Amino acid sequence: MAQNSEPDARAIRPNRVVNSYVALQRQVRDAGLLDRRRGYYIVLFAILAIAWAGSWTGFALIGPSWYQLLIAAGLGILMTQFGFLAHEAAHSQVFASWAANEWSARLIGNGLTGISYAMWQQKHSRHHSNPNVIGKDPDIKPGTIAFHDAAAAARPRWLRFVTRHQGYLLFPLLPFLGFALQVDSFRFLLRRAPVQRRAVELAILTARVLAVPALAFWLLPPGIAAAFIGVQQGVFGFYMGATFAPNHKGMKIFSASAQADFLTRQVMSSRNIRGGRIMDVLMGGLNHQIEHHLFPTMPRPALAHAESLIRAQCAQQGIPYTATSLVASYGIIIRYLNAVGHGLGTVFECPLATQHRPN
Repeated sequence: MAQNSEPDARAIRPNRVVNSYVALQRQVRDAGLLDRRRGYYIVLFAILAIAWAGSWTGFALIGPSWYQLLIAAGLGILMTQFGFLAHEAAHSQVFASWAANEWSARLIGNGLTGISYAMWQQKHSRHHSNPNVIGKDPDIKPGTIAFHDAAAAARPRWLRFVTRHQGYLLFPLLPFLGFALQVDSFRFLLRRAPVQRRAVELAILTARVLAVPALAFWLLPPGIAAAFIGVQQGVFGFYMGATFAPNHKGMKIFSASAQADFLTRQVMSSRNIRGGRIMDVLMGGLNHQIEHHLFPTMPRPALAHAESLIRAQCAQQGIPYTATSLVASYGIIIRYLNAVGHGLGTVFECPLATQHRPN
């Protein structure tokens, strides 16, 4: 969930790569690819809402049975799909009105996925501005996984063995991502720094986080209720993480001092996932990560149409455009993270930025 980070063409330094982005921006706009698709998103929300209501109806009808875990898995999938929708609303892809997009993202994000809109907005905005830039992109900051050599080198000696094999740990850790994001949401909303609509978000988020366990333990035996909550959160976290991981992990890492232009930085740090319309649905349009990062306000249905225009510009400027299958991307990520653990990762200093920098 982030605001538009597309650069203003009038404020960009003139060079060949930058001029190519300005031309691309004009082509995309003239083709109508930045026009809102409100009808598409209304239909999408209606389908998800019906599926959500149907799932909870099934929950009530099945009663105290281990078959409830199937309902829990379905709800985890739907939570992720609502997360995609909230992400798109936060990028102003849905409505022409900024307020309508903001409130849609806030209500869906807090109320249906259990993730604070305000927390995600500030984090995701920084990511879009500096994808894979050390010290600037919060998605690669040091944590359980080290995403670049400096982070791996800073690990204590007793963690070195784990770090060298961290690629194999990524996917077992993903089921905990949803819970971690919810904890981060409360921490962000309860911090002393100013937070817009803090009380509203806290009320919605608290109601959402408490409602599911309350229903589960009220209507189900304790063991089934605990398993229901665990499966729902685990599926949600794994699905969300497995969708976001292929987008940038294992792509170029930029040093904080790298002077790459907008087009080069966004394309070389991003990876598309092939798979057509089915992948568009499964990944909420995030399979077109390059198009999304170059034009964050572009609606999901337009992303595939923009690909040929962007590929042509990248080929003309000699900027690598990366697209692979979902399974292949996971293999790349695992190998890359293990290489980082062995100190074999690389930080990219952009030669194009130096080559095309104006005198």
